[in-house]
Amino acid sequence: MPNANRGAVGFQSSEFEQQYDRPSKSQLKREMTALQKLGEILVEAPRHRVKKVPMPEDVLDAILACQQITSHEGRRRQMQYVGKKMRTLDEAEIAVVQQAVDSWRGASKAETAVMHAVERQRERLLADDAALTDLRALHPEIDVQQLRTLIRNARKEQAENKPPKAYREIFQILKSLQAPAAVTDNDDADNDEEDEDAS
Repeated sequence: MPNANRGAVGFQSSEFEQQYDRPSKSQLKREMTALQKLGEILVEAPRHRVKKVPMPEDVLDAILACQQITSHEGRRRQMQYVGKKMRTLDEAEIAVVQQAVDSWRGASKAETAVMHAVERQRERLLADDAALTDLRALHPEIDVQQLRTLIRNARKEQAENKPPKAYREIFQILKSLQAPAAVTDNDDADNDEEDEDAS
């Protein structure tokens, strides 16, 4: 007599399919780690930048609070809380935050390139008097007399192994000529800090 139960083991194969539709434990762990790292990047970023990132207020508050904690253990606990808050974000919110962080990296690369260009220009000014003439042709508004004095002082500082005061001043002047956008961005940062002090 054929066994009526043969072939029937108490569950349908579709149950397995439903079970495996969910992400695996390792996938969930990877996502949690990625969100924790994103939270760490936000905590390490300047406050004025973080405040401009579109995110829920409770997540922003957790990040800003973490930035102010100086004790190692307190910061570690708050960092865990930041990670927990990051996990409350939906995919669209995470994408917006990630996009903002990625744009900072692009800005940082551009800033670094400007800094290197300024450093090379300063070295040319110190090595060759003709470089000042070239610079004046590009930027007629510069105070040539002031720069000439600073170049002379910077050379003297190097020769006598003195602190590089004039050397740094030359850098600041060249930086203001090279990157007016970067200077404006810094001004915005200063204004944000002033707003914080006022509040």
